[in-house]
Amino acid sequence: QVRLVESGGGLAQPGGSLRLSCRSDGNIFSYRSMAWYRQAPGKERELVALFSHDGSTNYADSVKGRFTISRDNAKKMTYLQMNNLQTEDTAVYYCKDATANYWGQGTQVTVSS
Repeated sequence: QVRLVESGGGLAQPGGSLRLSCRSDGNIFSYRSMAWYRQAPGKERELVALFSHDGSTNYADSVKGRFTISRDNAKKMTYLQMNNLQTEDTAVYYCKDATANYWGQGTQVTVSS
């Protein structure tokens, strides 16, 4: 069992920034691929960004150039820096241990003027 706890969500204005954090209690964290997903009201959950255990990253086309996923293996932390936020980024954001298929509880991000 792996526990993931997200933090950092909240309200931002269009063009603003937020940084999400995800703390894991999983063992051998550096060997795990970590990801951020989001789910907007009435829509399916979608992959936002993935940081593989081999160091490669992937992003949804809608966030490329605006969002950056990073990790600190020593602290077992995964981050999502979100810049130039748009109203369509409003969603519940979930951290996922993509290796072991565990999810966090989610954190709400609302982008509104």
